Amino acid sequence: MKKTVKVVAAIIENDQNEILCALRSPQMIMPNMWEFPGGKVEKNEDIYSALVREIKEELNCKIETVELFHDNTHEYDTFMINLIAIKCRVTDGSPTPSEHSTLIWLKRENLESLIWAPADVPAVEELMREG
Repeated sequence: MKKTVKVVAAIIENDQNEILCALRSPQMIMPNMWEFPGGKVEKNEDIYSALVREIKEELNCKIETVELFHDNTHEYDTFMINLIAIKCRVTDGSPTPSEHSTLIWLKRENLESLIWAPADVPAVEELMREG
């Protein structure tokens, strides 16, 4: 049986109704694909504190979680990923990439112009339906 990895992803929206998109660096698995920033949930950690911690580590800013947005499981060749997308807003600092190649802010209707990591696609589609 394939291992399931539980991952939280931040859907961060700014005052202009733009969504933060992060480009995976060449060193990462699935390089040069876009994703919502976030990471693995540690043992005994709840999804909201996991996301706050990951965003502090990856983007060097503070967020607050707003609501659970999307939850799906995607099967890759060697493992399964349970991706839980949570809507958030930045409360302190501004997102600065440390692990990602770059960050951009995009309106919902332009999200489909990027090449997304497969596990993130359902959340992207949901966001576009919202718009």
